[in-house]
Amino acid sequence: MSLINFNTTVIKNLFSKPATRKYPFEPKVYPERTRGHVQNDMDVCILCGLCSIKCPTHAISVDKTEKTWSIRPMSCIQCRCCVDNCPKKCLSMDTHFTEPGSEKVTKTFKQSEKAIAAQEALMKAAKERAAAAAAAKAAAAGNAPAANAAAPAANAAAPKAEAPAAEKKDE
Repeated sequence: MSLINFNTTVIKNLFSKPATRKYPFEPKVYPERTRGHVQNDMDVCILCGLCSIKCPTHAISVDKTEKTWSIRPMSCIQCRCCVDNCPKKCLSMDTHFTEPGSEKVTKTFKQSEKAIAAQEALMKAAKERAAAAAAAKAAAAGNAPAANAAAPAANAAAPKAEAPAAEKKDE
């Protein structure tokens, strides 16, 4: 009886497709929710450093002076803490895995000159707004009695200016 079962299994396997995939010939298809490696859009990144603070393995490092963002892919555990805590949402998880290698490497990304210029312009505008707000606050605090005295005089002059205009309309 077992010889008959064996023969049917052999014949079935001879004329059917293999159960395994051919590794080098079939494209790599990853499931939808696969976590691969971290990618950074350096044109959006503001180098705040929250990703390096939240990384449990300290695989990410940010250098604000040199405008670089670095990651050690073999130290990353794909936990998404950096992606979830990024305020600008410039980090994302790719579905492709990091290719294996013989050496541990650190991938370093530098911001483009265009992104650096845009950030400097934003910082300059923010400093100007802060200075203007501080000057307005100081003027309001320092000249509060003078401003209150000037306001009734302006209000008294305004009705006089409107009165002749109203008379002209009636005539």
